[in-house]
Order: sequence, then structure tokens, then C-alpha cells
Amino acid sequence: MMQKIFIGLIATIGSFLALVLLQPSDYRVSRSMVMSAPASEVFAQIDDFHRWQAWSPWAKRDPAAKASFAGPASGKGAVFAWSGNNEVGEGRMTLTESRPAEAVKIKTDFVKPFVGTSYSDFSLKPEGGGTAVSWTISGQHDFIAKAIGLFVSMDKVLGGEMEKGLASMKQLVEADTKKPAQN
Repeated sequence: MMQKIFIGLIATIGSFLALVLLQPSDYRVSRSMVMSAPASEVFAQIDDFHRWQAWSPWAKRDPAAKASFAGPASGKGAVFAWSGNNEVGEGRMTLTESRPAEAVKIKTDFVKPFVGTSYSDFSLKPEGGGTAVSWTISGQHDFIAKAIGLFVSMDKVLGGEMEKGLASMKQLVEADTKKPAQN
């Protein structure tokens, strides 16, 4: 009897491991939103890490997180590093490409609670009287992330946070657009 239980347990574990190994290594999550603001206004929010605190969903999870900036104030080469609670962890973002009012690319290196790298691509396109903003985050899963992915949807979890960030950015840039010009 014990031998059958043991064989069943080994078969179950083996099946689970095989299922994890068959999961795709790459992930890609995208969200888009149209903002009633010029591309230059939206671009300014993305291209300058100092402005991310106002709209990033992760900044709101730990307002006491330590932040540091290096390199240029904005644009290619700008760096933002953070260290916070268990929800935000620790890592570093480097702006790798900056095309005014068109696109921003960012490499994110995570240190805690896990080690990994992801890439964020923001693209801006005129739409109607505003700007269509697309945000894509991509990277590779390690074995543990693949296993977690069997139970938790990366698209729902990460995509939900991206939607919150885009909505906050939309609120910010649309409010700025409505402000009267200073003389």
C-alpha cells in the first residue's frame, strides 16, 4: 500500500515538474489608454523618473521607499533605484531609449524579493485630439516564476497594476492640460 502511495506521489510531482517546464519562458503584458493631452506632456511623465512617484502604482505601495537618481535628470541614461518594503522590493531602472513624444524604453533590474530583469516599452501615438499610450512589460520567467504562473495570471496581476498606472498618468496629464497658461 505504501509503495503505491509513494509511486503516486512521485508521478504527481513528476507531472507537475513537467508541466512547469513546458510553460513558456517569455512573458509580455501590454496595456493601452488614450489620454486627452499632447504627446509631449505624456512623454515628460515617462521620460523623467522624478515624475514617476506621482503616477506609478508601485510608488503608492510603499511611499516610504528609499529612492535615488543617477545620470541625467531625464532621457537616455537616467537611472532610478529603489529599496522598499516586501511589496516593492529593491531594484534599478535604466532609461535605455528616449525619442521625444514617441517612445521610451526602460530596463529594470530586480534585486529583491527576487532577482530578474524586465523591459518596459512605452509608445505614444496621436489619436484624435490626444495621445494613445501603450505600455508593454516583457521578460523571462525562471522555474519558480513558471510554477507560480500556473496559479496566478501574470497578465491579470501585472496588467492590473499597469492599468492603475496609466489611469493615474491620464488623470495627471489631463489635469495639467486643463490648467490655464501662466503669463
